[in-house]
Amino acid sequence: MLLKSNNFTVKMLIEKSGRSGKTVTVLNGLPKIEIYLKDLCTELKKKCGSGGTYLTDQKEGVIEIQGDKREIIRATLIAKGIKIKG
Repeated sequence: MLLKSNNFTVKMLIEKSGRSGKTVTVLNGLPKIEIYLKDLCTELKKKCGSGGTYLTDQKEGVIEIQGDKREIIRATLIAKGIKIKG
């Protein structure tokens, strides 16, 4: 499926609160298309070598990757032509 990656900007942040002290890298502002989120989440989990999940129950799509993986995720998204903040 072809998706115009210039239609959105991903907001990346690190969360620790409410997660028993575990660090999670959160990507907000993704399109709420389940197959797109699933494929992107799987690719990011493989590149980072860690677990993660995607959520479609909010107004935007969200991907959560375990650990502080900002550099790997940023490089991957930029290579795909996706704009990123944070």
